[in-house]
Amino acid sequence: MSTAPRILFFADAGPRVGGGHVMRCLTLARALTDRGAECAFVESRAAAPILRRFGWPAQTMLAISDAEDLPGLVTYAQDFAVRFEADLIVVDHYQAAAAEETAMRGLHRLIAVVDDLADRRHVCDLLVDPGFGRRRADYLGLVRATCVTLIGPASALVRPEFALARPRALMRRASHGPVRRALISFGLTDVGGITRRAVAALLPGSGDIRLDVVLGGAAPGLEDLRALADTDRRIHLHVNTQEMVTLTADCDIAVGAGGSSVWERACLGLPTITAILADNQAAMAARLADAGATLALDARAPTFEAELLAAWDQLIEDANLRWRLSQRSSEICDGRGAERVADAMLGLLRLV
Repeated sequence: MSTAPRILFFADAGPRVGGGHVMRCLTLARALTDRGAECAFVESRAAAPILRRFGWPAQTMLAISDAEDLPGLVTYAQDFAVRFEADLIVVDHYQAAAAEETAMRGLHRLIAVVDDLADRRHVCDLLVDPGFGRRRADYLGLVRATCVTLIGPASALVRPEFALARPRALMRRASHGPVRRALISFGLTDVGGITRRAVAALLPGSGDIRLDVVLGGAAPGLEDLRALADTDRRIHLHVNTQEMVTLTADCDIAVGAGGSSVWERACLGLPTITAILADNQAAMAARLADAGATLALDARAPTFEAELLAAWDQLIEDANLRWRLSQRSSEICDGRGAERVADAMLGLLRLV
């Protein structure tokens, strides 16, 4: 029987929440398997289409539960953890907290939590929160005193391809060239059809700039965007793309969501207008904007389109602003967080 550490992931995913939780957990699982661990995921059937679009790695086991509610999924995870002989369970789920973590822990199993809310109590041995401006004190009373905490963008779970592309991308930014390509990416699920709204708002101020528009095959605005792309050569659609590293490196500016993709763009120093799509994104986007690492707008505001176009014009016209955003964002995240988190988890298991 294998003596490799066995790590089970319990990550939220589906049409409502998108795939960000699973994507960052896949990145961590990859770092762990590179270090000799065996990994598995427990997911609901609603998450399956998203997982397929991400390209599930062959070396990672996937267990699909028929349960759709949280209690049912937790029970399934408990049972599967016994069969898998998991040494540690990684929980990345905004609805899960101390009760669910305790249930999955069992008698001897360790629990690690990936979070960025700091709004509920956890019963975990290791906690990862990559939020910019987050402090250990934010979890005072929410985790045990003995919990290992990895706080800040140094622990952001960014795919290693971004770190590999970083030198080339930063050298390109340093050339201070004009804006020729822009990345428009709000996530595969395209919450509320935001991508179509943003593209329509930006076209009048885009001149000859190429718009690389990224979204998923089930995105609500996809058909409208296809029709728009048929009549406007500037729009290049990338549906369920596997080329985000190349797109992020080769574009000159971006408009993107305030979720985990923030760290991909920061790693490559891409000057960005960050759109806040949910309440949990607002505080960090504001802190990044205050630090000079991004421009931030609330996509839920009635004036969003007008504010977006104004910020877009500013970014295109001001090369010094682009350079400042690139420098500051790239200083915040180097893209090596998955390595650090994987080493910390395996180190914790060796101590048990």
